[in-house]
Amino acid sequence: MPDITAKNPFVFYSRLHLRELTGIRASTLADLLAYIRVVPGSSIYHHTHHFLQRHQYLSPEPPNDFAYWVSESLGEDGLGEKLASIDTTKFQSIRDLRDRIVLLLEEERKKKPSIFEKTTPEGEDFYFIKSVSVVFQTPYVAGNLSEFRDALSKVTISSIYFHMFEARLRLERQTNDFSFWIGESLGDKELASKVARLDPYTHTLEGLRSKILNLTDRRLKS
Repeated sequence: MPDITAKNPFVFYSRLHLRELTGIRASTLADLLAYIRVVPGSSIYHHTHHFLQRHQYLSPEPPNDFAYWVSESLGEDGLGEKLASIDTTKFQSIRDLRDRIVLLLEEERKKKPSIFEKTTPEGEDFYFIKSVSVVFQTPYVAGNLSEFRDALSKVTISSIYFHMFEARLRLERQTNDFSFWIGESLGDKELASKVARLDPYTHTLEGLRSKILNLTDRRLKS
C-alpha cells in the first residue's frame, strides 16, 4: 500500500515522574480507607502504577502498594490478596479505580470491622506519595508510516510508556496513542486494530517496540 501522508503528524512525547510526599499517613485500615477517598488522583496513580514505570518486565497483574502494605505491615493476607487481585490495568480512569478500591475495603469492613482498628508496628505506617508528571515533546515527528516506524525505533522507552500506558488513563479510552493515530490520521483501520490488540502488560517496553515495528514493517511491504 502507498505510504499515505497523515492528516495530522504524530508528535512523540515523553515524561518524567517525580515523587512527592503528601504528608498523609495511615496506621490502620480505617485510616487507609478514609485517605484513599480524598487523596489526589496522582497519589492513587502512584501507588497502583509505579511498578509499571520502574520495571520493564511487566506482569498481567502488577502489584499495588496498598495490597503489599496490608499483607506485610498489617499481616492481613486475605485482604491483601483481594486488593492484589484488582486488575488496576483494566481501568480507564483513576476515578473508577479509586472507587473499586474503596468498595472492596468497605465490603471487608462490614465483614471484619475489628481489623480496621488494628495498628501497624512502629515505623510501618503507610505514607501516601503522589506522582508529579513532567511531560515534554521529543524531537521526533512522523508525517507518514515510514517516518513513524523510523521515529519509533529511536525514541526512549519512556516515550513508549507515555503513549502506550498513560494514553488510556489520560484520555479515558481503550486504545493507545499509536493505534488511534494510525486509524484516524492514516486511515489504516486494519493496522490500527492490530496495534490496539497488543497487550502492553504482558510485554517489556522493548518487546512492545519490536512488536509494533514488525507490524509496521509488514504493512509497509504489503
